[in-house]
Amino acid sequence: MPNSTTELLHKRLAQAVACYSALGEDFLNTVEAAAELAVTALRRPKGGVYLLGNGGSAADAQHWAAELVGRYLAERDPLNVHALTVNTSTLTALVNDYPPEQLFERIVRGHVGAGDLLVAISTSGNSANILAAVAAARQAGAKVLGVTGKDGGKLASMCDVAFIAPSNDTPRIQEAHLLFGHLFCELIEVSMFG
Repeated sequence: MPNSTTELLHKRLAQAVACYSALGEDFLNTVEAAAELAVTALRRPKGGVYLLGNGGSAADAQHWAAELVGRYLAERDPLNVHALTVNTSTLTALVNDYPPEQLFERIVRGHVGAGDLLVAISTSGNSANILAAVAAARQAGAKVLGVTGKDGGKLASMCDVAFIAPSNDTPRIQEAHLLFGHLFCELIEVSMFG
């Protein structure tokens, strides 16, 4: 007789497989379009890619930035990519001095300019501080890539390109985001460096 732990693990594995299996040609086209936005921004003089998110999405932002500043698979020059989630002094000062929904909006206004790319990661697509940051990036003339889940939330319609993970379950969304992020980084690296 299987124990409850084993049953739970089988259930989660089946959910993960179902989520990945739901990714098809549209997913691949979205990854390509997202990488094209990044490459266009990075090929501009002083052009950059800026990533942000809350919680696990902040970890994704930092992970993908590390892959692009360091290396993903190939030894090559670093790219001008920044996670806007890593300066604890700035983050804590802004949360102390301003409403939380303005946190990333102020950082975006300070760093992101016309022709740059903002990568906004939100599992729900409805985080107020992410939406405000996207609005600020749009106002600055930047392109926006949204990485989200569920029904895309408000974020998806605000973006030039959006990947909506095919799940309503946060862990499965985050797992699909990891695959998206790795493919995104690889296509950028291949496009920039061959």
